[in-house]
Amino acid sequence: MDTALWVVAWLLAVMYLVSGVGKLFLRREKIAGVASAAGWVLDFSPGTVKFIGLVEILGAAGLILPALLDVVPELVPLAALGLALVMAGAVVVRLRRREPLVALLDLGYLALCAFVAIGRA
Repeated sequence: MDTALWVVAWLLAVMYLVSGVGKLFLRREKIAGVASAAGWVLDFSPGTVKFIGLVEILGAAGLILPALLDVVPELVPLAALGLALVMAGAVVVRLRRREPLVALLDLGYLALCAFVAIGRA
């Protein structure tokens, strides 16, 4: 079980780090042009998109660093819970935009975050 938690946490951390860096450093129009599923960024202000990116980067660090360095490892489930909340918001946005298939993908990420949060609690 511990190995599965580490693998999922690392995969999520890489995904959220890449996603967060993109949101933090790229313009919304550039992000929206990458894929049709990224059009949601145009519904939000540039500051909000950058904030989401920052939260994703901090969440990615929180999934790995506390447990890896054995410094306040209790932060790992909190980081996973925070990212699960971000994904819950993403699901709502996807459903409002009538993107049910992408909402299912976001639900999958939410489930993986919940797996890490429960497994590390």
